[in-house]
Amino acid sequence: MSNCAIVGINWGDEGKGRMVDLIAKEYDVVCRYQGGNNAGHTVVNEYGKFALHLIPSGIFLKGVVNVLGNGVVIDLEHLWGEMKSLMDAGIEITPENFKISERATIVFPYHRALDGLEEARLKDRKYGSTLRGIAPVYSDKYQKKTVMLGELLYPEHLKAHLASILEWKNLTLERVYGAKPYTMEDLKAWVADFGEKIKPFICDTGAFLRKANKAGKSILFEAQLGSLRDLDYGIY
Repeated sequence: MSNCAIVGINWGDEGKGRMVDLIAKEYDVVCRYQGGNNAGHTVVNEYGKFALHLIPSGIFLKGVVNVLGNGVVIDLEHLWGEMKSLMDAGIEITPENFKISERATIVFPYHRALDGLEEARLKDRKYGSTLRGIAPVYSDKYQKKTVMLGELLYPEHLKAHLASILEWKNLTLERVYGAKPYTMEDLKAWVADFGEKIKPFICDTGAFLRKANKAGKSILFEAQLGSLRDLDYGIY
């Protein structure tokens, strides 16, 4: 058994995805453990050229299980689009070879909206965000005001929890930025459209990884972000 982690030492774009694609065939499991869909890993193989923003690069290999861990923040709409583009290219994606942590965090449309609104407010001082809601959702996660993927499996609980969060988010949208608020109908429709497609892939990935490790399986951990993006040790 051998486990390995591929971590960028720069701001990203170091070729992590290509490295994973090169050596993933030597591993049983590929696990992306942090980041969101704000960066991409470009992979070129016999299926074509792909920019993977969320799905681990091991998805192209038969027999390799691919995991999105609890540290990943996931835009359901983007994830489904990425899954569909791969499946349309002939890549098999099933709950057996692709697993999503029940404790990963959902990026909602209002996170994307807040990202753009804050960049617009900053004007020439803006950070240069990808406008995909990553900074706002990380902020909410630290405040324990996000929804986890596993909550999609409990619709009544999700409805009550999301309503509570939305009341809080709309205060910021309306009173800080003067923007249009979101409604529960907006978000329920979004969840119904994309969340239902994702639900079969949600599981306790921690238990899966522990079991795989105990069974002697080799695991490749795939970082998405470069070290200089780290909140503690990167450039603040």
